[in-house]
This record gives sequence, C-alpha cells and structure tokens, in this order.
Amino acid sequence: MFVAAMSRVLPRTALKKKPASRMLGATGNFSNQATFDIKKCELHRLDKGPPVKAVLTREEGLLYYRRMQVIRRMELKADQLYKQKFIRGFCHLCDGQEACNVGLEAGIQATDHVITSYRAHGLCYMRGLSVRSILTELTGRRGGCAKGKGGSMHMYGKYFYGGNGIVGAQGPLGAGIALACKYKGNKEISLTLYGDGAANQGQIAEAFNMACLWKLPCVFICENNLYGMGTATTRAAASTEYYKRGHLIPGLRVDGMDVLCVREATKFAADHCRSGKGPIVMELQTYRYHGHSMSDPGVSYRSREEIQSVRNKRDPIMLLSDRIVSGQLASVEELKEIDVDVKKEIEDAAQFAITDPEPPLEEIAHHLYKDNPPFEVRGANQWIKYRSIS
Repeated sequence: MFVAAMSRVLPRTALKKKPASRMLGATGNFSNQATFDIKKCELHRLDKGPPVKAVLTREEGLLYYRRMQVIRRMELKADQLYKQKFIRGFCHLCDGQEACNVGLEAGIQATDHVITSYRAHGLCYMRGLSVRSILTELTGRRGGCAKGKGGSMHMYGKYFYGGNGIVGAQGPLGAGIALACKYKGNKEISLTLYGDGAANQGQIAEAFNMACLWKLPCVFICENNLYGMGTATTRAAASTEYYKRGHLIPGLRVDGMDVLCVREATKFAADHCRSGKGPIVMELQTYRYHGHSMSDPGVSYRSREEIQSVRNKRDPIMLLSDRIVSGQLASVEELKEIDVDVKKEIEDAAQFAITDPEPPLEEIAHHLYKDNPPFEVRGANQWIKYRSIS
C-alpha cells in the first residue's frame, strides 16, 4: 500500500531496479548539487528573463520535498476533517499548487511581505505557521493561528497578511503594503497573490495603476489554475495572458508546477522590485486537484481524466522527486523516510486540532488591534459589552 502511494509522487523508474549510477544514494555517496534545465518564461516588456538552468543542492532538494509533502498531506487531512464535520464553513484547498507555495518562499527574504486570497493554507505554512496552528484554526479551536476566529479564509502570521475572503480585495492591500515598504526605504517587497478569477476584478486594475504610477516594490502574482470557481479561464476572460494584464508593467509567465522555475522567477521578480524599477506581474500556470471549495466536487466542469492526466504527467512533487533521484541528491529510501515523518507530523497535528478547546465567548472581541489599550466593544445590542485586549 505504501509503495502504491509512493508511485504517485516518485518517478516510476525509481521504483524499479536501479542502474549502478542510481545506487550511489544507497551508500550515502550523494551529490552536493545538480544543475537542471527549466522551462523558459514568456516575457512582457522585458529584455531578459530568469535563467533557463537552476542549481539544486541536496539540502534544498530535501527541504523543498518535505515542505511540499507537508502541504499535500495537510490539505488531504483537511479534506478528511471537513468530511468528518470537524471543519465547518468554507474550506479551499491548494493541493496541486505546492510548487507555487514553496518556490515563492524560496525566492524571497523572510522579512518580505505576502498577502493572498482564501486559498492560503500552503502559504501560511511557508510563512512559518505550524501545521498544528493551521489545522487547529480550521477546526475553530483556541490553538489556531487566529485563535479559532478566522477559519480557512482568514489566517495570519508575521509578514503574512491573510487569507482574504473578498475576491481580489488583497490586490489594493498588497499595493498598500508595497507603499509602506517604499516609504520606509527598507528594500522589502510585497508579494500580492490572486487567482485567475480575481484577475478580472476592477480593483486589481486600479492597484496596477497606482503601483505603476508610484513605482511600488510589488510583485503581483496571478495563480492561474485554469478555473475560476467552476468556469474555465477561456470562458471568463477575453485575454488569458494574465502576465500582460499590467500593460505598462513588465510581466512573465511561469511554469507553476516546477518549484525550481517558480523559485528562479521569483528571485528575478524580487530583484526587479528591489532595484527601484517598480512593480512586475507574474503569472504562475498551475492546477488544483480539489474543486474550488469543499462544496465543489470539481468534476462537473472538468473531467476526471483531465485531473488524472495532470497528476500523472505534471505533479509538482513527482517532478521534484524525479530530479532529486536522477541528480543523485538522495535515494528513494530517504524520500520514503521523509514521507513517514511527515505523515506522523500531520496525524499528531490533526489529533490536537480536534481535541483542543474552542475559544470562550468572552474572547470574541480580542485582538482587534495589534497594540492598543483595552477597551469595550458593543455586542449584538447596546447592553452587551465585550472587552477587547490586544
């Protein structure tokens, strides 16, 4: 059963008898690094783009693999908890888009700023939130990253501003964060993510305009997973070249299923913004395995064969594991050990998430402000008062 599961994320050749060159991993004689060809990005208003070769060290490969597996298994566990009714309300999963989450974080600094839409669990983890705090927030318990009051769509962390439920609303907010970075002159940047559906919102165009006028250090990132809710991009957008939507703003289209391609493109975009050239638009071509949300089975507007084809040919974890093994950075056995460790981490976090107590009613008004003296907040009527503590 374990081998069958591994076959979905490891190269099929790796599960067969390996040639002598591949057996080096079994004795611990791994390469320290390997160089791989990556897909060339399509460019808009740029003379040159990211490199077409990327170096992957053994340490990076194992780290990226673990992080992608954590996100994948965390989302699958969230699916299970939702169906068991431990998670209520909205829940938007990002399995299939792990290369976007991991690659973006690998291309920026820890003190850079990230804001995204409601499909946020993977980015929450990459911004430093623990699996336990994410799953516990999903179940609405006190140990959650938003103290059980935010749920799937409203998670926050240091240098991470959500998780925003209103489609496209994070666009102007991300531009505002970039304005703060420019005002402070700290060379930090804002990564502002939105989906292909949100790309048609007017507020995104307004954010583009202000960012271009003021040369804000903002990387606008469209996660194009081909479907806005249940509508294909070709039916919703007259132009699906989202990386060109900034008009005067430079853009690049990136293979969002390849973590190395995302990493190199993000480094390129970050350098562009940090150098004072203003904003840039990055389109990540990716795919989500689940439906839009847990209420969407995801197969009424696309076929099961289409989803399976992506899993078999373009799965981001499979592509990375193939490179790790073929580049002799690690063995299949070592990757299996990571899988076992990740599975235990997820199971332990899930157990905590369903047993941690719910927040008491008297804390409903807490944390309205980060730093503020305690004050009273009116409840459902004027006679009900709650105390807000930062």
